[in-house]
Amino acid sequence: MITKLENSNYQVASQIHTVFQNSYKIEAQLIGVENFPPLLRSAVDISHSKSEFYGFSENKCLAAVIEIVIENQQLEINSLTVDPKYFRKGIAAKLISYVLHGFDFTEAIVETAVVNKPAINLYKKHGFVEFKQWTPSHGIEKLAMSVKQPV
Repeated sequence: MITKLENSNYQVASQIHTVFQNSYKIEAQLIGVENFPPLLRSAVDISHSKSEFYGFSENKCLAAVIEIVIENQQLEINSLTVDPKYFRKGIAAKLISYVLHGFDFTEAIVETAVVNKPAINLYKKHGFVEFKQWTPSHGIEKLAMSVKQPV
């Protein structure tokens, strides 16, 4: 079940943080880096975020989280994380579909590491196409993808 998460509630922010930590540790290994910026984000940071968080729960456990911001008709997916215990169950795809079909926007964008092929392939399945590559100051080569709102 997908529900909006009240990240301003510290207990909820802590649950989001746990999913982020579990997932981002695996992503850091996949990318091959030790210093992965998303791992530095604290539960306090999450509780103060102005983003919207939606969670997928299974058996009353938070299994996955998608974080979005909608501004000027643009939907940004700022994070999509699945707890490793729930990998390979199609949960990330459900969360992507949820935001792509549940909100009013003209374009959705997402960024990920160039070497994160599983994420890139998942977004491509939802119609995202690459439009930019760059290397930010942290040194992890990234790409940005976008999709127009489905009809």
